Amino acid sequence: MFGAIYGDIIGSYYEVHCTKDYNFEFNKDSFFTDDSVLIAAVCKAILNNPTEISKWALRARAKEYASQYRQYYSYHPHAGFGNMFAAWAKDPYARNEHSYANGASMRVIPIGYAYDSLEQTLLQAKASCLSTHNHREAIVGARAVAASIFLARSGADKEQIKAYLEKTFKYKLSTPLSSIKETHVFDSRTSYSVPPAIIAFLESTDYESAIRNAISLGGDADTQACIAGGIAEAYYKEIPEHIKRFCDSRIDFSIKSVVKEFAKQYCTEKS
Repeated sequence: MFGAIYGDIIGSYYEVHCTKDYNFEFNKDSFFTDDSVLIAAVCKAILNNPTEISKWALRARAKEYASQYRQYYSYHPHAGFGNMFAAWAKDPYARNEHSYANGASMRVIPIGYAYDSLEQTLLQAKASCLSTHNHREAIVGARAVAASIFLARSGADKEQIKAYLEKTFKYKLSTPLSSIKETHVFDSRTSYSVPPAIIAFLESTDYESAIRNAISLGGDADTQACIAGGIAEAYYKEIPEHIKRFCDSRIDFSIKSVVKEFAKQYCTEKS
């Protein structure tokens, strides 16, 4: 479960200092961002209410996710949140936002672990989007990432994951990362940034190579590494000790404690 957060932390420095170098160094100034904060918020929402939902309960469930987004924003308002999200989080009466950015895709990692069916995973992923990313493009990305986690931790191989995502979400995942890398830039739009993050996982050989692939795209490094790292952990089921040592001291207790509680309840049993 920490695989996504470690990707966020390692990628945080390179969100600003973009690199195309696969062999980049882990930078001492790396720290968790809003990606990790909102992953913790989703963990908390599920811990508070793990009940499965029907499609008729999407709106009610969306309000539960939204409550936790606002709560965790209040804990870490300076973690790098976008202006649109910050304005929404500070206003309890704000209407649903229609962002098409990748923020909804990175925070769904826990959903892929918590539920016993792909159908429920996809419903929960959609519900998690509605308050801030009520946009088809963002919902597709969130569902694709949550499905990737579910399939990876359930034993699907990379070809099966790739085939499902291409068929269900119409993502084109056959373009080599080396080709994407030539022109890839920072752009947080879901349709632009999420497929390459998934390809970074598909072309990986282990957890570390997945986050290195994602960060060396030279784009939205923290979020893309968060997504690639989250899927990679679910698939490979191990993270190198040197990455754990580098990242663990950089996670705030309010995040670490709830993610540990979530992982104990969901990840150990279902991996």
